[in-house]
Amino acid sequence: MALADTERGASSCGDTGAPFSEIIELNVGGQVYVTRHKTLIAVPDSLLWNMFCKKSPKELARDSKGRFFLDRDGFLFRYILDYLRDLNLVLPDYFPEKSRLQREADFFQLRDLAKRLSPRVSKDNSISEEISQSDTEEGAQQCCSSGGIETLRTMSVSGAMRSPSLDSRKSGYITIGYRGSYTIGRDIQTDAKFRRVARITVCGKTSLAKEVFGDTLNESRDPDRPPERYTSRYYLKYNFLEQAFDKLTEVGFHMVACSSTGTCAYTSNDPNEDKIWTSYTEYVFCRE
Repeated sequence: MALADTERGASSCGDTGAPFSEIIELNVGGQVYVTRHKTLIAVPDSLLWNMFCKKSPKELARDSKGRFFLDRDGFLFRYILDYLRDLNLVLPDYFPEKSRLQREADFFQLRDLAKRLSPRVSKDNSISEEISQSDTEEGAQQCCSSGGIETLRTMSVSGAMRSPSLDSRKSGYITIGYRGSYTIGRDIQTDAKFRRVARITVCGKTSLAKEVFGDTLNESRDPDRPPERYTSRYYLKYNFLEQAFDKLTEVGFHMVACSSTGTCAYTSNDPNEDKIWTSYTEYVFCRE
């Protein structure tokens, strides 16, 4: 499109004195990206353009492996990079992180991208994230054919009353799993030395998992999963089981089953050494 050609044609850096290599490695919030230098400077006057055009490599922060470091959301940066490649935005069908991506676009000073992500404002000053044209036309035809303004008012009121019960009270199952380890001394009376739970996994329907855990759900291992599909690759951003249980209880889930397995091993051949137990436990929650 014309916008892409114009912006890309104006992305010359000029002489920097200490040129960057053609291929650049980035560490964005712990996520590693490899891209071309010309991709990062595709949009003039953006933050990345100023970093990799106006500054020398020595002026930029690096991680322990020499990659350029950006303390931003590593998951959402993939969409920033996709936009820079051809100045076009393509998002998954179900993408609940649009407001956060807009914040990232503002931070990187990508004005056109931020504008595309901004919520639409209707004539009555109400904000809508994503409105399908076909849905709007069907709604308008139905209102006109069945009573006009009064029918529209009735639909609006009933829709507002039904939304919480229908959308947030879907039935289903969610399984919480965790792998932990602890040490018990040879003397059974000795207190167990528990170790920190490394990760709490979440298995179930994508829409249910996002409803319950919201922003505390880490979707980096399965980011584009549609809402009606199932996943076993989500995990939580905290390590407290009770916090996960509280979240589930607040939205009407209750525990229906629990299963655990464990193995025991010595740290050495010496029988006097403490035993190390490792276990994997799953808790199944249901909402009817």
